Amino acid sequence: MHQEIIDRLSVITEEEKELLSGREGIDRSRYTEGKDLVIDSGHMLDHGQLIRVRPHTRFVRFPRHRHNYVEVIYMCQGQTTHIIDGTQVVLKAGELLFLNQNAVQEILPAGLRDIAVNFIILPEFFDTAFQMLGEEENSLRDFLVSCLRQNNQYGNYLHFQVADILPVQNLVENMVWTLLNNLSSKRSINQTTMGLLILHLTHHTDRIRSGGQSYDQQLIFQVLRYIDENYRDGELGELAAMLGYDVPWLSRAIKRLLGRTYKELLQVRRLNQAAFLLQNTRLPITDICAAVGYDNTSYFHRIFRGYYHMSPREYRLKSLSASTSAASE
Repeated sequence: MHQEIIDRLSVITEEEKELLSGREGIDRSRYTEGKDLVIDSGHMLDHGQLIRVRPHTRFVRFPRHRHNYVEVIYMCQGQTTHIIDGTQVVLKAGELLFLNQNAVQEILPAGLRDIAVNFIILPEFFDTAFQMLGEEENSLRDFLVSCLRQNNQYGNYLHFQVADILPVQNLVENMVWTLLNNLSSKRSINQTTMGLLILHLTHHTDRIRSGGQSYDQQLIFQVLRYIDENYRDGELGELAAMLGYDVPWLSRAIKRLLGRTYKELLQVRRLNQAAFLLQNTRLPITDICAAVGYDNTSYFHRIFRGYYHMSPREYRLKSLSASTSAASE
């Protein structure tokens, strides 16, 4: 991270001055008015704000707490130790920690040179970000977002060990810079940046550590990533061989974990890609059919209509009409 940002984040805050002067423990009134330690977005965000960045408070142990918002922590320098749902997580420089609203977190004291930033994010911030990026369907991205927004059976946090992934580092730095400098149009800038950040993170599922280190969650990541990267000609047998499972067992596991068969997941991914091409290119429909992995044009038309309730041609015309109307406003 740029040294100018590090320098700004390293300044001793008023809260930290109180701690260094002898205050024991956090000042709860800064974070909540309730008896339970649920850090309240109303204390952390101004009215109308969807996202804010603040330096992580050093020199104190944060007792067990939850948030009524999504928290993303980025370690700029040094490291911090978090105990989340009973699991110890050491966050090192360049790494990201995403926590949903159900995570129970405790944070051990950070030292002077342990610099982290907390992104305080209301869930609706993600809604707008993904509406803006909605043309590019991605099942894995949607799964990651569900981990952040729901009481997910696979855990309440995602730890991304991505210190050496330059695009991720650049995107996080851009978000921090925009928020610290209160740039105009910062909301739309940061919604787009967050969408791009999550899209990049979906390509590094091998760097994810999740709540409870769920075996099932890791399998989901592997399956969805394979489908996203091989939707044109990916086969269940090839995936099973890559993962070291027999085909019948993997087929049953996919249905159990994702609620759809491998064939259904593959078909949805192909149709999503076809819709993207119809909306954003002038390729003939027959070429799009072949590009997403279908040899039979009649079959493609039939399943496309079944999924989108209109023909490919109607979908293209509707998308064109919508974009024309938006441009004229």
